[in-house]
Amino acid sequence: MVVEHDGLDVERLGHASVRIATDDRVLYIDLWSEMLDGAPHDADVVFITHDDFDHYDVDGIEAVAGDGTTAVAYEAIDTSELDREVTKLAYDGTLTVDGIDVRAIPAYNRSDGEHVDDEGEPFHAEGEVIGLLFEIDGTTVYFPSDTDFLEEHTDIAADVFIPPIGGHFTMDRREAARFAESVDPDLVLPVHYDTFEQVETDAGAFEEDVEADERRVELM
Repeated sequence: MVVEHDGLDVERLGHASVRIATDDRVLYIDLWSEMLDGAPHDADVVFITHDDFDHYDVDGIEAVAGDGTTAVAYEAIDTSELDREVTKLAYDGTLTVDGIDVRAIPAYNRSDGEHVDDEGEPFHAEGEVIGLLFEIDGTTVYFPSDTDFLEEHTDIAADVFIPPIGGHFTMDRREAARFAESVDPDLVLPVHYDTFEQVETDAGAFEEDVEADERRVELM
């Protein structure tokens, strides 16, 4: 399903894989080949927020990439398996690629929170993941990636918000609804849910909670 907003066509390909298209460029975020239908080779830019298998998948990247595709990866990711040049984005970095401004945003699970493994370690420790805040043709798009709703996020605003809502490895739907209220977007497009058992959630309840604040939600 493609959702149009202010000149952007946004598509959740599955899980956390997202495609955003304008009139003259196409970008992808956190590709997982199992979520792709075919090999379109239409990407101008591919962004990678961390190295979990469901966010960084060489086969997925190569399926959408062409000869001129730019790959942008968080600097902590080992991208040596990618057979192409990679632009690295620092933890607190910014860059402009193909006319798209992007800023890295902290993303992690709190060590004293609920999203920890059996040894009590966060699934995503500080420094392992980044979120991405884009400006694309005058529209701001925020993809927080695998994270809790953190103090570092409270001053972020965006027109389009693409939060994870599945819980377990990330914030759950309730925390994501509070995050959406803080970001104050026009459009909310949830991801990272209902792919496997640990991230099953009531997306309809999330939609109701966010729409109660008069925000547009699309379940892609």
